[in-house]
Amino acid sequence: MTVSASARRLLIIFNPTAGARRQRRFEAVLAELRRLGCAVTVRPTGRRGDAEQIAASADPNRYDLLVVAGGDGTINEAVNGLCGSRLPLAIVPLGTANVLAAEIGLTSDPVSIARTIALGRPCPISVGTANGRCFLLMAGTGFDAHVVQHVDLALKKRIGKGAYWLCILRQLREFAFPEYVVTIEGTTWRAASVLVANAHFYGGRFVCAPAADLRRPSLEVCMFGRRGRLSVLGYGLAMLSGRLPKLKSYCMVTAEKVHIGGPADDPVQADGDIIGHLDVTIEVVPGAIHLVFPPDATEAAAAAPRCAAVSDSPHADRVAASGSRR
Repeated sequence: MTVSASARRLLIIFNPTAGARRQRRFEAVLAELRRLGCAVTVRPTGRRGDAEQIAASADPNRYDLLVVAGGDGTINEAVNGLCGSRLPLAIVPLGTANVLAAEIGLTSDPVSIARTIALGRPCPISVGTANGRCFLLMAGTGFDAHVVQHVDLALKKRIGKGAYWLCILRQLREFAFPEYVVTIEGTTWRAASVLVANAHFYGGRFVCAPAADLRRPSLEVCMFGRRGRLSVLGYGLAMLSGRLPKLKSYCMVTAEKVHIGGPADDPVQADGDIIGHLDVTIEVVPGAIHLVFPPDATEAAAAAPRCAAVSDSPHADRVAASGSRR
């Protein structure tokens, strides 16, 4: 598929819960896209699941790009509708952490965002699946997933990341610190918490998995070895200071598939939303979708075969079948 930048037809999924500042950013992006000659259709979401439904019904013959204007959770919904389609994905970051935007080097500047959508090159990337549910960034269980499950969403709308820090303090009192069993190709580990990363950033620009890359056909399984409140605080401080990957009690294993077991009612999070409970099998699907990178990023990677022109993914059927959502 070859798309003329000036003629790109865009279907934009917009999460209208963004605050006034983010709303202004979105409107500025729209104005710049129209100035660049793009044809724009905006579909706002009204409730959870709308982004997935809109993405699943998007017609590749009618649109050149599906654009998601929202946070990482809204993007995750859209990806679950988009997997198996040949329609590329672009983003307008309007969320709390905007981890995917950080991962691809996309700033919050409206002109840069619009330029990426209008001129950026779609590159094939891998997605992960957790019991058939797709994710782009990470999935996990343990302390992290309990924070995601219990965070006050109304407070999050008011104070953003601060709601997570308050929930972390609460979970330090309430979390039971169980043990999780991780199995990769017949080898078993025991861990206090587990993150399975498809991207190297976490929670913004904190690095949990330095080797993780959206364009690699593998995942990084990150295991926290020590349990207890003091260990959680130690891991948190190490993450904030950039030392987490260097800790001896923190183990990273490259894998294509991993199984995690533990307490039956324990939550599993993916891209910052709860998607189910243990046990969970997580695996990578290479080249499942095409994501539009900023022009500078794609120019730097253009010589590599992992960043190619848009084409139908050979793994599309595998992703669609794994989710059985449509």
